[in-house]
Amino acid sequence: MIDTGDGTFTVVGNTRPDWASDPSGKTGVTDQKVVDAFRDEIQSILTKATQSDNSAAKALRLLVDQAKYGFTDASYADRDEAARAVAAAERLAKMAKNPADMSLDDIAAFSRTMRKYHDDPLFAEQFATRLGAKGVLQFWTEMTHAHAGARGSELETMKDLQTNLSLTLATATFSDSGAMQDWKKDLIAERNTNFRATGSPFPVGALGAQVISSLLHQGRFDTEFLDDYRKELFKADKAAGKSGTRDLWIRGYDALDLVFGDDNGRDPLKGLFAALSHNPEAAVHAFESKSDLNHMLGTVKYTDRGEALGRALESAVTGVAAGDTSSTAPPHSKTQVRIMGNIMEAVAQPGEGVDLVRKGLGESFGNMAASYMPEISQKLAGGGSESVFLTNSEAPEGLEETKDVVRFLSAVSEDPSGRAGIILGESIYTSGLIESHLANPSLFDGTRDQVLEEIGKNAGVIEGIVAHSVADSEVRAAVNGEKAHNDALKSKGDIAKSWVAIGLTGVKLPERYGGELMGAVVGGGVGAVAGAAIDRLLEGQKMDGSRDEALYRSASDVYESRDSVSRQTQWAAEESIDRHRLDLPKDGIKSLIRGAVNEGWDAGSEFLSRTKERPNG
Repeated sequence: MIDTGDGTFTVVGNTRPDWASDPSGKTGVTDQKVVDAFRDEIQSILTKATQSDNSAAKALRLLVDQAKYGFTDASYADRDEAARAVAAAERLAKMAKNPADMSLDDIAAFSRTMRKYHDDPLFAEQFATRLGAKGVLQFWTEMTHAHAGARGSELETMKDLQTNLSLTLATATFSDSGAMQDWKKDLIAERNTNFRATGSPFPVGALGAQVISSLLHQGRFDTEFLDDYRKELFKADKAAGKSGTRDLWIRGYDALDLVFGDDNGRDPLKGLFAALSHNPEAAVHAFESKSDLNHMLGTVKYTDRGEALGRALESAVTGVAAGDTSSTAPPHSKTQVRIMGNIMEAVAQPGEGVDLVRKGLGESFGNMAASYMPEISQKLAGGGSESVFLTNSEAPEGLEETKDVVRFLSAVSEDPSGRAGIILGESIYTSGLIESHLANPSLFDGTRDQVLEEIGKNAGVIEGIVAHSVADSEVRAAVNGEKAHNDALKSKGDIAKSWVAIGLTGVKLPERYGGELMGAVVGGGVGAVAGAAIDRLLEGQKMDGSRDEALYRSASDVYESRDSVSRQTQWAAEESIDRHRLDLPKDGIKSLIRGAVNEGWDAGSEFLSRTKERPNG
């Protein structure tokens, strides 16, 4: 091989020393066909190397483009891995520009590739920007039209595609590349565009906002993007008025179905709320305006967005994303506590609060109550109780009106799942407090009896409000008996871990509920007693010896409920004494707690009588 300059070469065979005497006239040692084949092989190697170098250089440039200041946090094992991600994105974007050419098998393969790469920042950014904002929305419009009414394996394929596409777009929104910044602006700008599928017989297709929101149900989207999009949607929704949201988004779109699953995508706020439920920071931004919060709560009466709104609110006030049972919850910020107070005020309104509970928000309200047991306890106990009711909240006294707290608990109690949240939250918090104070007497500058009386009375007050509210309720017949109550308690097993993390981190859960948690709020690294409380409550299991009975087996009798609270609280003290080998009089403590719970129970009834109209007083 001879270098001929400018990146070119030639390949020649070696000359035979006796070529002049050979009658055949062949001058080379090697046949020319072999030389030509060798030349072609070298050319192929060099071409591939050049292509590899170009791909690697391209991938490096794209990585730099992802962040405003140098490299993003994207990492790859080698340059070829990054190049493969970019090539896959280019291939899929090209396919998505011609959706009519995609068979169901093509779609399945498309989705598998996307599942492999949806967390890859280069892939996600390149797919989104190469297809373009409008291209993404048109692609999904075509997919939902072509596969409307999908059933069986086709439906599963489309649901899988929607999930992977949503996760890919969520990843893409975190890119700081100039192309991606333009993409996000362009996407929001398309919110009022009419998107019609090719061959659709309907002159009106889907609003851009409806298509956008149908792709927000999965994944964590960038906060800034959600802020910008949410402002535009909230503005439009508020302009229509609380009762006008249905006319704005639903009426006239009867044939529209943009979601392969339980929803149809006609109300874009539902998709937005789903995205907010996966991004607590963006959820806080969405509801820190009391005006916006009250409007959204007010629209629940006229729409079916209640459950989606509830999950978004839950994310905002707890700091835990929907479905996340692995993260330690952060302390409640002042803004979060203020939002929670505003929610309580709205739910406390006579008639309106119960309507919200019945329109799909009850379970989320119960989860939120579980999270805010420290703040609720301090508010009900009054000023100066912070040394008893321990918390790491930035605003432990931030719930302004006691009557709002009482009415909130009362309204939420009418929903079995909401009630289960309050019961679990109170029991977990009470058990953790008792263990903390008995194991660490220095936490409270007073006698042991004083702190136990305060805790026991508070347990009686909170659960007394719940039980008396159920007894007063006109829907008592619907919740009377064991089934709805017990089913609601047991269904909380899958999210109990996040509740404990929210209200009282450091608790060790039974293995079937997720194992051990991280962190500690109440001091001393305690938590085993609260873990035992969860085990009893969720399983209704029988304990050995004096604890040989289950808790909360019926919601129908206020006295049974009172006795359950008393037993649970007494057991927490007894287990704390055993666990920490404390030389304390068990019988005396049990008697003290029983009296305190009973006193609180009666006080709970008085709280209700002072804050709302009751059927018997």
